Amino acid sequence: MPIEKSVTERILHVLRPYAAHWGGTLGRGDLVIPQREIPRVIHDVIDAVREATEGRREASDLDLFQVLKESRHLSSIQEQVDRLQEHFVVLKRQP
Repeated sequence: MPIEKSVTERILHVLRPYAAHWGGTLGRGDLVIPQREIPRVIHDVIDAVREATEGRREASDLDLFQVLKESRHLSSIQEQVDRLQEHFVVLKRQP
């Protein structure tokens, strides 16, 4: 999950200057982005995600087979899923 943490930190870095602190709290998550700044913010967020995921590729059958073979000895399906998630980024696709 280090890639997700990296992406999250980069996105927060892009959005932090627009955090609204009315009432003295930043924890509410309110953002105030001037309309003219929206395209730049969107491009900065896309660039942050692209930089963090650059070089990532789809796993080959051999890569997947090796991790599954190594995880056969684990006692539960959850542990096998955890092992897969350690080695690969698992995306949920909508039907």
